[in-house]
Amino acid sequence: MAARRRVLLKLSGEAFADPAVGYGIDPLTVKRVAEEVAEAHRAGAEVAIVVGGGNIFRGVSQAAKGMDPAAADYMGMLATVINALALRDALEKAGVETRVQSAITMQQLAEPYIRLKAIRHLEKGRVVIFAAGTGNPFFTTDTAAALRAVEIGADALLKASKVDGVYDADPNTDPSAKLLPKLTYMEFLARDLRVMDSTAVTMCKEHEVPIVVFDMTEPGNIVKAVLGEEPIGTVVQ
Repeated sequence: MAARRRVLLKLSGEAFADPAVGYGIDPLTVKRVAEEVAEAHRAGAEVAIVVGGGNIFRGVSQAAKGMDPAAADYMGMLATVINALALRDALEKAGVETRVQSAITMQQLAEPYIRLKAIRHLEKGRVVIFAAGTGNPFFTTDTAAALRAVEIGADALLKASKVDGVYDADPNTDPSAKLLPKLTYMEFLARDLRVMDSTAVTMCKEHEVPIVVFDMTEPGNIVKAVLGEEPIGTVVQ
């Protein structure tokens, strides 16, 4: 019997935002994401998720200007917990047993992050959502995703975005920008592409975890990315 594919899915908080106002949580988007994760899970994948908090609070937002940077980052970590709880609720309604593990202890809301327990949940067929980043300020949720991917032995880190991959220039401002279907880690870092922070990419490079950057707004893409059965987006390895 072939080993089950285990992936770490990184979802931006902004992807959960209500499109009408640009912030908050859009229930329809969360429901769609949950249903796609549930479909991939039923197909045999082991799925762990890291979700950002940018739809609720960003450490670099106007609201954070003048604040102590560490305090702003802790507020951002708490925002990821809110998103994680919303996604867990949607996944449970989609029929998938789900656990939230938080890097900041909050016993009434989530389990504390324990690596071996997270792996055991995955082996038992549960989806695990990792909240509160790494539990430390000054680290992005991209870096948290890379760290958790390495810790659980993920076959790939899937970076869900609003563009269909990595381009050689900003496609929003440069109409001649070209999609790059494959990149090495070093090419990604040398080009300073900023799709994912360099600390996260370097960690994946050191531990040989492939990164797939793909468009999560296209229905069905989350399933395709999780199952890995066909090329999608940009692969960095």
